[in-house]
Amino acid sequence: MKKMKERMDESILVCVYYGPNGERLIQRGCKIANMLDCPLYILTVDPKPFDDLDAEKSNYIARWKQLASQYSADAFIIKDNEQRPISKVIAEVAREKNITQIILGQTAQSRWEQIAKGSIINSLLREIPFVDLHIISVARYLKNPDRHFEKGVRAYLVKEHDHYQLIFKHTKAIEYEGIFFKEFGTDFNNGIFKFMKDKETLQVRVKENIVQDLTNVDMDTDSTSDEDYL
Repeated sequence: MKKMKERMDESILVCVYYGPNGERLIQRGCKIANMLDCPLYILTVDPKPFDDLDAEKSNYIARWKQLASQYSADAFIIKDNEQRPISKVIAEVAREKNITQIILGQTAQSRWEQIAKGSIINSLLREIPFVDLHIISVARYLKNPDRHFEKGVRAYLVKEHDHYQLIFKHTKAIEYEGIFFKEFGTDFNNGIFKFMKDKETLQVRVKENIVQDLTNVDMDTDSTSDEDYL
């Protein structure tokens, strides 16, 4: 039998999307819900029907369900086949569940999209102005049992023929903006570049300033540091 929460005046909603940042958001939401002893809900939204999702996305959802059970979340909510703006869907769930605090990952919108269309954050502030928003950015630390990396620094990828060049100065030619984690003990820029592509957080290998392809590298993000903002 699920324990009755004491603080029903507070309620947490964690919004997750595909990529390695989802678990980190759920962990942060659980931590806040435990401190407040209040209900915890986890939400994911997808424009496609659930049955049409590929194996990778299905695996993410299965893992989130497992974490929801592990952390005794009150509900894991899937809004599939959803054509409305994501801010509308989040606001609807927030009203239904009497949510007071929402945890979101860093959005995948570019600065130009935010200026032209308005960000998800601004839309939520208009839809549900009395709900607190916690924006969790891409972490600037990596942890790995076999390899060690320096603190992440802002970097960019520029397309060159069949590969990408890592640079550290913003130019008009950049394809992606993100964080570069350099391996300890190397004179060259070898390591991991972490960025957002199509609303997913990706981590790709860098060898001597070159990224050969955008194949995701499965590595954990250290969620214990508070110095993790872009």
